[in-house]
Amino acid sequence: MALIQVNYLSKALFREVPVNVILPVDRFDADTNRYLNGKDRKYKTLYLLHGLLGNYTDWISQTRIQKWAEEKNLAVVMPSGDNAFYFNSRTPWNDYGTFIGEELVEVTRRMFPLSDKREDTFIAGLSMGGFGALRNGIVYSKNFSHVAGLSSAVHIFEDTSEEANIGLFDNIEEASKTNKNPWVAVEEMLSEKRPIPMFYMACGTKDDLMPANISFARVKFLSEN
Repeated sequence: MALIQVNYLSKALFREVPVNVILPVDRFDADTNRYLNGKDRKYKTLYLLHGLLGNYTDWISQTRIQKWAEEKNLAVVMPSGDNAFYFNSRTPWNDYGTFIGEELVEVTRRMFPLSDKREDTFIAGLSMGGFGALRNGIVYSKNFSHVAGLSSAVHIFEDTSEEANIGLFDNIEEASKTNKNPWVAVEEMLSEKRPIPMFYMACGTKDDLMPANISFARVKFLSEN
């Protein structure tokens, strides 16, 4: 198991970006005294998004993701999303949706022995990252076969008054009518007949985000998925 920090020049963000990658290339079996993974193996991959106020180090420093990935023989890619909710910003050079949904998948597949199959490519996240995983898993469903949202912040478009604008939008009401809003993204995906991922959603019963998560989980295609 290798833990690698990558810094590369992102076209979508127009700057150097840091990314942590867990790669199970050197899995060692002490009983046989040899490495188990073949040199030509392509790994299933999880793109894992942090929450508000976090960065690309959160999952490594605060969870058992490295041990879990090793047990599952799974590559995990953990980028920084700043506090941008993982969609393209109103400001230049902050195209976080493109960065997460397209560029990062393409770049990491070139850098590492990752499977290029949709069925082997997953996206998940916590809170703001849960929102980003759901939204981008839908918008870029051609790339992701499975999506997981943990305590997802899918409430940000519930109040479209200008007072609720958190600085991500020129006009939050207008933004709510675009595919920045996961509900609109669902409608576009279905109308365009794009592939529908499998979904998993979880939220604590005492979490303030629970009502919004229940509401989104009841979207027709999710409840039948």
